[in-house]
Amino acid sequence: QVHLVESGGGLVQAGGSLRLSCAASGIIFSISSMGWYRQAPGKAREMVARISGGGYTIYAVSVKGRFTVSRDNAKNTVYLQMNSVKPEDEAVYYCTARPGSNDYWGQGTQVTVSS
Repeated sequence: QVHLVESGGGLVQAGGSLRLSCAASGIIFSISSMGWYRQAPGKAREMVARISGGGYTIYAVSVKGRFTVSRDNAKNTVYLQMNSVKPEDEAVYYCTARPGSNDYWGQGTQVTVSS
């Protein structure tokens, strides 16, 4: 059974930093594509960043240069380092895993930005 558990969300001031973590189990983590998505109230869920098993990364235009996705295969964990946070980054952030053709999702962690 696949489990994805996000942590690290909370309140951050605009311009500040936050690091999200997602611990995965039930998958062969090292070969799984991992990603971070977010959903703000009243908006559709959107891709924030993804990282392949080989470390290839892609970012949404809105976060490129501010956010960094990384992974630690020894810990089965993927991270999202969020720097220069903006009010529009406020959302529930979800971790996702794609070990094959299926996508699995965590339950999300809230990021709240104070201005």
